[in-house]
Amino acid sequence: MIIGQILKSKPRGVMTARPEDTIQEISLRLSSRKIGAIVIIDERGKLNGIISERDIIRLIAEHGEKALKMPARDGMTRGVVSCTRECSIDEIMETMTRGRFRHLPVVEDDSIIGIVSIGDVVKHYTAEVELEVTAMRGYLATG
Repeated sequence: MIIGQILKSKPRGVMTARPEDTIQEISLRLSSRKIGAIVIIDERGKLNGIISERDIIRLIAEHGEKALKMPARDGMTRGVVSCTRECSIDEIMETMTRGRFRHLPVVEDDSIIGIVSIGDVVKHYTAEVELEVTAMRGYLATG
């Protein structure tokens, strides 16, 4: 299974923010949408960074309540690892495990076309394994 198949099952659009948006504004967006990360884009709409719930917790631990007034550019993860819709679930699982992160933007032609979470990957991986198990049981029952 490839990431493009996961994207088909998700709502269109990616929640984004600007580097000058505050951590508090970003926290409110994450909370209201019940998501774990938001992509930071530049004025051209290009991937600039990402901020996750973990990043926000780290900022608050380091800076206290001042963190909420900080701009995203001061707390975002730069050098974001991304993937394409052609990447396999196995590749993505390896990338996320090795990098110890839970959200991966999907980029095509320098544009963000989606984002996948570890939850998305596990859900689809589990469905794929269950399908294989069902097929094997059917094979063994008729065999």
